[in-house]
Amino acid sequence: MKLLVFGRTGQVARELQRLAPDATYLGRDEADLMDTAACAARIAAADVDAIINAAAWTAVDKAETEEAAATIVNGEAPSAMARAAAAKGIPFLHISTDYVFDGTGGQPFTPDHPTAPLGAYGRSKLAGEQGVRAAGGPHLILRTSWVVSAHGANFVKTMLRLGAERESLRVVADQIGGPTPASAIAEALFDAAQAMVAGAPGGTHHFSGAPDTSWADFARRIMADAGLPCRIEDIPTSDYPTPAKRPLNSRLDCSAFTAAFGIPRPDWREGLKAIVKELTP
Repeated sequence: MKLLVFGRTGQVARELQRLAPDATYLGRDEADLMDTAACAARIAAADVDAIINAAAWTAVDKAETEEAAATIVNGEAPSAMARAAAAKGIPFLHISTDYVFDGTGGQPFTPDHPTAPLGAYGRSKLAGEQGVRAAGGPHLILRTSWVVSAHGANFVKTMLRLGAERESLRVVADQIGGPTPASAIAEALFDAAQAMVAGAPGGTHHFSGAPDTSWADFARRIMADAGLPCRIEDIPTSDYPTPAKRPLNSRLDCSAFTAAFGIPRPDWREGLKAIVKELTP
């Protein structure tokens, strides 16, 4: 399978490079998502079997003050890519987020649950979803949550750094979701791309790590795996204000994705062990 990937340095893109080193990866210098026409042109000129968009605006709080730019990167760019892919009949796989939901309730969100983003980041990602669907070509929108890896900026790396410096940390305990190793997302996208090239249908699906947990309990597991004595103190979201409102419920029902592609939810505890081992050799 000849694969074109938008993104090179992000968490999922880095893991895709390990999995599919022969694919073509476009960094910002070759495909700036602020230039949507240029991104579409790269697809029009490409001789590939499938396209994965692993590039995105991920600065959730910054999006609150720069929503127009976030919407170009997360909304207009993937929409333009999807139209270019649809014109060639090439499967287009795109990563989205639980932030398209309002985070209410205590049940996992299904792919067809009504969307209601709480902030600019969620709105920008929802715009991308809508544009990808409207393009009319074969596509997969894969919503995920709490992405972690040994690369970039993420919760695991932050906890390891702070846990080595402090005796205790106060961590939010009323936000619940599924931490998802970027390596598992990369594998899911690669396998789904192969299936779609062979004719499998796509659609909108969910994929997140299991079991669901809180940030605080996730932090405790990080400290335990790293052998750090740092204590974790539970706090409510109200004690940790951020510019962008976070969803309290980030649980995702991933059963449809498992049924369609045979890919189960990954156990984030196993993924975490691998990440910690890579970061603390």
